[in-house]
Amino acid sequence: MSGFEHYERELADLDHEIRHYAAVCGVDLANRGEIEACLRIHHDTWAADKARETLHGLLILRIKLESEMVELGYSPYPLVQPPAAE
Repeated sequence: MSGFEHYERELADLDHEIRHYAAVCGVDLANRGEIEACLRIHHDTWAADKARETLHGLLILRIKLESEMVELGYSPYPLVQPPAAE
């Protein structure tokens, strides 16, 4: 899938697109339930909803890229950064 030196750039580019389509679709990336629903639930009307279809595909690509990175010993950063501790 990826050249070994390009993982960070690929993640950054993919995350940028995911955030864009999540905003368009109204999916809160901090809410794991919404992400899982987007991945799991397929609606008949999604054919007309290209943004949600694209978000679904991008999330799948993110998971595959993370898996590949882990297999090679890399630690991918999370899609959504945890809130900063005060």
